[in-house]
Amino acid sequence: MSRFTLTRREFVKGCCGAAVVGAAGSILTFSEEASAATNPYDTVVHLFLRGGMDGLNLVVPIAGDDRGFYEQARPDLSIPISGTYAALPLTLAGGAATGFGLHPSATGLHDLWNSGHLGIVHAAGLATSVTRSHFDAQLSIDLGTPGKFGTGSGWMTRAWDSRPAITPAAALPALGIGTTQPAGMLGSTAALTMGSAGDFRLNAGAYAWQERRADSPAGFRGLNETLSELWSGRTGLQLSGQRADASLRLIAQQGYGSPPAGWPGGTFAQQLWTIAQSIRFNLGLRYATLDLGGWDTHEGQGTAGSGYHYYQNKIAELSSALQAFFNELNAGGEMARVTVVVQSEFGRRVRANANGGTDHGYGNPLLVLGGPVNGRRFYGNWPGLNPETLSPTFGDVPVTTDYRRVISEILIQRMGNANLSQVFPGYAGYAPLGIVQGSDLAAAAPALPLAMPALQTAPETPRGSAGDREVPDWQRRGRIERFIPRREH
Repeated sequence: MSRFTLTRREFVKGCCGAAVVGAAGSILTFSEEASAATNPYDTVVHLFLRGGMDGLNLVVPIAGDDRGFYEQARPDLSIPISGTYAALPLTLAGGAATGFGLHPSATGLHDLWNSGHLGIVHAAGLATSVTRSHFDAQLSIDLGTPGKFGTGSGWMTRAWDSRPAITPAAALPALGIGTTQPAGMLGSTAALTMGSAGDFRLNAGAYAWQERRADSPAGFRGLNETLSELWSGRTGLQLSGQRADASLRLIAQQGYGSPPAGWPGGTFAQQLWTIAQSIRFNLGLRYATLDLGGWDTHEGQGTAGSGYHYYQNKIAELSSALQAFFNELNAGGEMARVTVVVQSEFGRRVRANANGGTDHGYGNPLLVLGGPVNGRRFYGNWPGLNPETLSPTFGDVPVTTDYRRVISEILIQRMGNANLSQVFPGYAGYAPLGIVQGSDLAAAAPALPLAMPALQTAPETPRGSAGDREVPDWQRRGRIERFIPRREH
């Protein structure tokens, strides 16, 4: 029997490796090794509004029959069309009315619309999988495989891995802003995840030992300066340590700083500023993702200017931060190659519930903004709010545009990646909507006409007093692949 021995140097390596993992936990994921790279290609920023954003109170019907149906369904939640808190009308470039407006708190988004840099896709979402579970819907979108959860990678991971062969190397090809690796970047060894640039450092243990500082003794070398020498081998731990050290040094060398004067406050705006700087540092960033949560409003949702103002504050937070992000990068010329996709896992019910809120729905507007966007237009097919039209989907706005169709167009026309069969396995509904500028390419996946799934017309299970409901039996056992009863979360 051979005897296991451990040298002092190997022991120190192991302890430092444990310290790295223990200090950073799930926050620290790794980018590829830094290389001198520039990024002449576009960047896609995916913003996920988690919780089921109420699209009917963000993009508001303000005219015609739909306005009447909207007011009947939401007598206490509808956004007015006149007065101080009226919806902001959305007109086409020629001045023609669209019949829709934005929530009055969305002034920044309204400015982007009027400048031609915001397009809205009506009734978008999961076209082939119907669920009222936040977890299932979010994971379906993040993985890019609606109704199927066995894949080991997210859609952004596969988008980068299937990139054209001529794509230059990138020091930071994918960036997730958060405390854990985003599911859209699951399975990636190229993506880096961090909550903020200022916190992306090893700072465990005694303060004086962490790194060399101005008041350190002569010749002192802290943990951060010493680690890189320890990751010299080829074991799994040492290779991971090398990549972690490279990621830490990459971020430390970039000079991330505070937002400019006038930048909105709050965590979400700060996270957008981190992405803006990462684009500006020209590290080859192609894909970035972040979340804005808090959209699940089953009660006390409020409206504009009266009652509980939660929703108008959330919309103001979203709108002002996106406008600041656009204006900053537009001033520097970078916005010409940046496209932002804003979506939620599903919309809310058309009809308000008894508790002054809205329950989980289905179709929802999807926003696309940026320099390459053909804005000031609506895309997709708006089904209207006539209760008879909505009855096959139990009173929900149906999904008439698969969200993958929108992202596929951006991948093809902005990223030059036509490998849709790899990015979105099983998807066969691509046809360009015309929402972004660029040249269309033949998709690797068969391009079949997009069609809504035929939903069975079984009666809905009655809701309880809180507006909640169980998922009907037809959903759990029908043709849709996976359903579980909805829980509160």
